[in-house]
Amino acid sequence: MNDHRNQLGQTVGFPVPGWTARPRPPREAMDGRYVRLEPVNVDAYAAGLFEAFSSDREGRIWTYLPYGPLASMEETADWMRKTCLGDDPLFHAIIDKASGKPVGMASYLRIEPAVGVIEVGHINYAPALQRTRGATEAMYLMMARVFDELGYRRYEWKCDALNAPSRAAAERLGFSYEGLFRQATLYKGRNRDTAWYSIIDTEWPRIKAAFEAWLNPANFDADGRQKQALRARA
Repeated sequence: MNDHRNQLGQTVGFPVPGWTARPRPPREAMDGRYVRLEPVNVDAYAAGLFEAFSSDREGRIWTYLPYGPLASMEETADWMRKTCLGDDPLFHAIIDKASGKPVGMASYLRIEPAVGVIEVGHINYAPALQRTRGATEAMYLMMARVFDELGYRRYEWKCDALNAPSRAAAERLGFSYEGLFRQATLYKGRNRDTAWYSIIDTEWPRIKAAFEAWLNPANFDADGRQKQALRARA
């Protein structure tokens, strides 16, 4: 229960003493055990990303994104130049460290340094990245930058309410469901109801520990199967 009151006796939010605006995410790589995230470089990664995304023959990875499928390397490069080089969204290519190849993308967006709120989005995992340790580590690295390095208070995940895999991923990764925004937007000629999720700073230490336990090589057997599932919300 909130027991904070102002001089008029009205209930108000808890104080946040000493708060100052947080830095914007830097254009610097995030390096993990399995993947490295690098700010998008069109010349370096357009061809590799097109190749990785093209292995999804049915185009399932594009269904819930507002763009795509991308039909050629040239179209991929052109889209990247128009969409991925700004500061918000701040796009990153996800590089598989074993192969050195780009296997996905993700971005920070709706960045609000003054109040310490930031969103993760534009997540697009090629088949080679899906359901791998690197897929989970990429999200962990982005969270760690937000909370540990930059000191933000809130990290958001939003998706089409009909995107069942995205909703399941948010919950597995420790996000809490906050509600449904009906008819929030339109894309690809159809309605989108948006599901909202978040992690806040006080939850991060527990979630971080769950990630680190899951990502530990000791959590996997000789065939790469996990011994214990990620329980970031336990």
